[in-house]
Amino acid sequence: MSDQHIDPAGSTQQFRAFAQRSEAEQAPTKKSPLLPILIVAAVVVIIGVTAFLVLR
Repeated sequence: MSDQHIDPAGSTQQFRAFAQRSEAEQAPTKKSPLLPILIVAAVVVIIGVTAFLVLR
């Protein structure tokens, strides 16, 4: 006969490892929109200065 005993500590440890791995994988995907906003603002300023100098 096979032993039907399931170790609850083993499944808990596996779940904790899974939960920690999921959090670690999701953390880098959260990106701040600050960099694209700064790039767009810089481009707008450069275009504005260029247009001012050309039309002056």
